[in-house]
Amino acid sequence: MKRPKLKKASKRLSCHKRYKIQKKIREHHRKLRKEAKKRGRKKPRKDPGIPSAAPFKEELLREAEQRKQRLEELKQKQKLDRQKELEKKRKLDAKKNATKTTEKTERKESSRKSEAKTNKLLDKNSKKSFCRELKKVIEASDVVLEVLDARDPLGCRCPQLEQAICSGEDKKLLLVLNKIDLVPKENLEKWLNYLNNEFPTIAFKSATLIKDRTMQEKVTKRSARIDLSRNTECFGSKCLLKLLQEHCKTRNKAIQVGVVGFPNVGKSSIINSLKGGRACNIGPARGVTKSMQVVHIDKQMKILDSPSIVADPSNSALAVAMRSIIDTGESGLANVLEGIDAILNHCNKQQVMMFYSTPDFRNTEEFLTLLAQKRGMLKKGGVPDTENIAKLLLCDWTGAKISYHSQPPEHQRPPLYLTKDKITEMQKGFNLKKLEEENTTTLTALKFPNLASSITFQSAGMTNGTIDENKVLLETGKEEEEEEETNFTESGDDQDDVEEEENIEEENNIQVTEKANLGKQQPRRTNPEKQIAAEDRHSNTLLHSLDKMADDDDAYDFNTDYV
Repeated sequence: MKRPKLKKASKRLSCHKRYKIQKKIREHHRKLRKEAKKRGRKKPRKDPGIPSAAPFKEELLREAEQRKQRLEELKQKQKLDRQKELEKKRKLDAKKNATKTTEKTERKESSRKSEAKTNKLLDKNSKKSFCRELKKVIEASDVVLEVLDARDPLGCRCPQLEQAICSGEDKKLLLVLNKIDLVPKENLEKWLNYLNNEFPTIAFKSATLIKDRTMQEKVTKRSARIDLSRNTECFGSKCLLKLLQEHCKTRNKAIQVGVVGFPNVGKSSIINSLKGGRACNIGPARGVTKSMQVVHIDKQMKILDSPSIVADPSNSALAVAMRSIIDTGESGLANVLEGIDAILNHCNKQQVMMFYSTPDFRNTEEFLTLLAQKRGMLKKGGVPDTENIAKLLLCDWTGAKISYHSQPPEHQRPPLYLTKDKITEMQKGFNLKKLEEENTTTLTALKFPNLASSITFQSAGMTNGTIDENKVLLETGKEEEEEEETNFTESGDDQDDVEEEENIEEENNIQVTEKANLGKQQPRRTNPEKQIAAEDRHSNTLLHSLDKMADDDDAYDFNTDYV
């Protein structure tokens, strides 16, 4: 009987029932044995052979032996034929496999080349569109907010962009120091003093996790435990809004505010924190914003979100790694590794070792292997996955994870486009005293990391950016020309190799013909000459046999199993 709680019925039996079954099985076996005894076993009949009284006994025996021999020979022949057929099949299969592998490799190479071409075209188009959209934002906006990473403010500044804004009429430029919670307080104060001498600067800490108002909130037990108050907190938004509203009043008209900067600086997150909701898409990947986006804050103010500034490839390796949109696929791996090498060279080694808790390392490869082993990022066979750990490291350094700081220059040397008159013009219409007070309040409200825990970083200076589309086209054209030159040189080398092989073959043919002619022209030899000739022939035959053996060894395929 099936019990209600258990899913399957129990296989247990009572002892009485089990013994009864066993008894019946024994009786059945006994019955079978008795029947077999009655039938009796049939023995195989023996060959009686040829009787001794039979005539021609010896001849018959010989014929029987011959038949046996023929049968054995036939069997051996069939066996050899089968082996030969198997060998042929294996050779054909090996050839087919070789052709398949070559075809596969060719396909892979062609697909890689096509992918690389498509990626380059996409990159070219994306760069062009980024420049186009950025220009639109600059032209449309009355006030431009240049967002800088507080960890490296000088490296986030673009002189080409600043010059374009300063050259325009009735345009104001404000600097927004974002991610101030990742920098020590003393260092931040120094940077604010340095940058305020050139442009009005605002200390800002954007909200990283802002809930979407359009989405319905699903309250669960797990989400209730997590405290999102620290991440959703925003500092410096009130100060920025006040500044912009005062500027609106002085102008007596609605204004458009453009937000510009390099990738992963926090442009969209600043707009979201000013709006108080998720108005723009944000993410750790670079180049999330691809076109101009208009966000209405109030009746008098519109904010324009822009794509990131395209970094010039002529910049230093550090600037390219930190500020450009690097492809993290197979084609962009070399750039990622170069970038990490540059980052490590511009940092304090001991602090990096302390932060990642790794032993001493000689170069970047060793550091990446140690970190991959520590974090358990391994490939097949326990090989450390340095490629993926490199990508992860670059994301950490450009994102809001690692606390590092750079020192401002000792002497204030403004760029050539920033004259004293231009600085005073840019500072007009803004209450700088109120700005300083608001900055101090934000500094007192925030928690900052210690100087000891923060990594000291050496800035590479301002990073050059491309704003015009034509410059992007020129750069891509140069790259294509360089590629064509490399392809041409490779094809030329291949042609040279083919020509060399043909020349060698021709020389070998000439030598063979010369030897044949010499053999024909030689006169009859004397007895000692004949002996020498015989010895030469013997040596030649030996050499020929050795060459043949070597050819056979080369022809032998070790991948196939010969029977």
